[in-house]
Amino acid sequence: MDKKKKRLIVRGAILLILAAAIVFALTSKKETKVLAVGDKAPNFELLNMDGEKVKLSDYEGQGVFLNFWGTWCPPCKKEMPYIEKHFKEFTNKGVQVLSVNIGESEFKVDTFINQYELTFPVLIDKNKSVSRNSYNVVPLPTTMLIDKNGVIKKIITREMSEAEIVSLMESIQPE
Repeated sequence: MDKKKKRLIVRGAILLILAAAIVFALTSKKETKVLAVGDKAPNFELLNMDGEKVKLSDYEGQGVFLNFWGTWCPPCKKEMPYIEKHFKEFTNKGVQVLSVNIGESEFKVDTFINQYELTFPVLIDKNKSVSRNSYNVVPLPTTMLIDKNGVIKKIITREMSEAEIVSLMESIQPE
């Protein structure tokens, strides 16, 4: 066999392997469902800043203001003081705040918590399993309002004003 035929066979084999790899990658990709209003909120378990496990299901029967954020996100920085300001008032009315930081170090998150004097539960989604795989969160901030039955009532994918945060918290108060 001459050099040209060998080269052609080797190139053909390489192209066949590459094509098979591309087909495999495209067909085996796990589809992440995009959540919508009316869907049951997927349960999750993350650690809070004290290293304690927190599950969404722990808050069954209460409204949950589920906020995904990052320390580098300017809109997140703007709305955090408003969430903090109304956190205690609404906790007494059956609305819980769960704040999920997406993939940052505990040091960065702790520095942010201290800077903004946050007292509500802050969870860290270190490997982004909740934000990406369960909730398919893309822009930050993203806030999901979950009613006492665990159903998503509203999804906000932008910065919220103080008045809007109050109104949204009121909307998921259990009766």
